[in-house]
Amino acid sequence: MTAVNLGIPTKRHDHEIEPLAPRKQTRQLNVGGVLVGGGAPISVQSMTTTRTSDIGATLQQIAELTATGCQIVRVACPTQDDADALKVIAKQSQIPVIADIHFQPKYVFAAIDAGCAAVRVNPGNIKQFDDRVGEIAKAAKDAGTPIRIGVNAGSLDKRLLQKYGKATPEALVESALWEASLFEEHDFRDIKISVKHNDPVVMVKAYRLLSEQCEYPLHLGVTEAGPAFQGTIKSAAAFGALLSEGIGDTIRVSLSAPPVEEVKVGNQILESLGLRERGLEIVSCPSCGRAQVDVYTLAEQVTAGLEGLPVPLRVAVMGCVVNGPGEAREADLGVASGNGRGQIFVKGEVIRTVPESQIVETLIEEAVKLAEQMGAELPEELRGLAGPVVKVH
Repeated sequence: MTAVNLGIPTKRHDHEIEPLAPRKQTRQLNVGGVLVGGGAPISVQSMTTTRTSDIGATLQQIAELTATGCQIVRVACPTQDDADALKVIAKQSQIPVIADIHFQPKYVFAAIDAGCAAVRVNPGNIKQFDDRVGEIAKAAKDAGTPIRIGVNAGSLDKRLLQKYGKATPEALVESALWEASLFEEHDFRDIKISVKHNDPVVMVKAYRLLSEQCEYPLHLGVTEAGPAFQGTIKSAAAFGALLSEGIGDTIRVSLSAPPVEEVKVGNQILESLGLRERGLEIVSCPSCGRAQVDVYTLAEQVTAGLEGLPVPLRVAVMGCVVNGPGEAREADLGVASGNGRGQIFVKGEVIRTVPESQIVETLIEEAVKLAEQMGAELPEELRGLAGPVVKVH
């Protein structure tokens, strides 16, 4: 009898998935050691909220961002005191530092002289910017410093506002490409571009237009996206649309929330789209009338208990016997619950049954065992948690 191929993966627990679309091949930049564009992995950025002139506070926040998975950080530079602090911050930061420049072109030169990994300029609000492009291009080229042309809907050049009436996708793209052309006149092409808008629909249309018309790497962002929940949804929707078309080389999620939350969301978006190796992934059901345990609490407690686990691990927390066994069996580790008890699965096999009160601690212990078997360096709070568990039948 001939076997029928049902399309089922032959390798269980293989977390690698095919990308939604091939990445568009853009020019590649080296931003302080992080490659951007040209097929390099998509990087996650954020921006400090401290006063840059407060060097200690800024470096502390950069360290927190680094620990959360941020790869490039931007710092504001609105004053001379901030400009004076850039040299120390750029030298001591664990990740590349980009100086964010508005209004005063002199701070562009200060940032380049300070050794910043890149400089972001906003051509819409820098005084006489077009007249200084030649000087900026020469200084940046001599220092090997890339430039991000960052066009924002809220600070679009007045000439383009008059032409288009508002910040349309076409207006944003025209602004960006005009400024890029000025740099090109001086044979400077170490450029990446962003065209941000607070409306995800406008933002997506702008990046699609821009991607069609240039080969520069693109920095994605929904500007002023809003509080954590709203901003997360808007960013995920916009980034998902563009990244699924292969558009985008580096991202920043803009939230009215602590910067570490931006990084967590950014990393999760990339992991969810298969654009970054997945770390800890909790698969949990939404609960329904079939659930016979408190799924919400179990999922929250398992997530909190495994925070910081440094391995790609899929953990299924399921509340009933309909989908529970199947999901738990396909995960690295899981529980299928019913009647106040839970069957614990490890690598597809049931290893024990425990009462609901022991599900969380058992899953954490088994997760730590798996991490240790994978040779992971565990955070201090998780060490020693893989002790024996009494079986309950």
